[in-house]
Amino acid sequence: MGDMTDLFPTDVYATRLARAAELCREQGLAGLVIGTGPELAYLTGSWLSSHERLTALVVPVEGRPVLLAPETDIGDLALSALPHLDVLISGWVDGDDAHARAVAVLDDGPVALGSSLTTLHVLRLQELLDAPTLPAATTLKELFMRKDEAEIEQLALAAAAIDRVQERVPSLLREGRTENQVAADLQALILKEHDVVDFVIVGSGPNGANPHHSHSARVLETGDVVVVDVGGTRGPGYHSDSTRTYVVGGAGEAPADAAAAYGVLQAAHAAAMRQARPGVTAESVDRAAREVIAEAGYGEYFIHRTGHGIGLSTHEEPYIMAGNDLVLEPGMCFSIEPGIYLPGQWGMRLEDIVVVSADGVESLSHQQRELR
Repeated sequence: MGDMTDLFPTDVYATRLARAAELCREQGLAGLVIGTGPELAYLTGSWLSSHERLTALVVPVEGRPVLLAPETDIGDLALSALPHLDVLISGWVDGDDAHARAVAVLDDGPVALGSSLTTLHVLRLQELLDAPTLPAATTLKELFMRKDEAEIEQLALAAAAIDRVQERVPSLLREGRTENQVAADLQALILKEHDVVDFVIVGSGPNGANPHHSHSARVLETGDVVVVDVGGTRGPGYHSDSTRTYVVGGAGEAPADAAAAYGVLQAAHAAAMRQARPGVTAESVDRAAREVIAEAGYGEYFIHRTGHGIGLSTHEEPYIMAGNDLVLEPGMCFSIEPGIYLPGQWGMRLEDIVVVSADGVESLSHQQRELR
């Protein structure tokens, strides 16, 4: 995620910066202050990290955006689109009041703050602003939650890449191999399709009942139900995330109770897919999946949310969960991943990445959903 070949064309970032200022103006804000991380990468292509020191992109409603960064790190901005954008790059050294310089760029009024700013930075900015502050991720959701065409294309490429990894999984799950051995093979396969391995979960038998189990020295046995959840990063920093459930020896070796439960899981996944569309709430999609699982008697064994947003972060808004009354809009991308986990026995999960379309959702994941 460093050199210029990993960036979008400069005009993509210029358009995003202009839209950020426009949205702030429309909402009566003085502007936007964001730190390092995915939001900065979205607007500038920069993945600069300055640790505890403040790096801030300040976007006022009027005038030129300013990127403040420590002089110790400012050279890394050459790896981004910033040298080609109409953004003033301003370095600071220890002893300077970088927070005051950031606030000086803005007129009076409420300010949207980026999600990666630490508590110390937020408190200092709030002290200096003496004005209301709001979360940029939700206040400017059109920027960060609704993906543009360039982003959707990158997420589709990432989904296709991880589909190719999942296609190889059945050949790796053989009796006598360990989860660790399978995970090592998966890491190599992910790197063939991505720039970075984000995570590998190989949860066999009882280990699969822990949704965030990583992998272990447990030896696979014929008939084991195995949860395989994998993801990586590619291109300008967009993530893949895919979960499928397998059986060592093939679906015909599955325990009868697991095979029956998997049918319930598929029905729950399908119900969430049908519910997801513009105008409905995130919690209603979660509820659609959860009701199917509960009616089949597995409600207490579905122990996580139904989905999470994905983009330049693996987990971001919108979160598909109870209590989230966020209304879905076209361009939002998120996972649909119900699961059932029986402690001490097995677990199962089925995950696709979807994008909200004009009248429903389109799955970016195309790997088969059958137990195999």
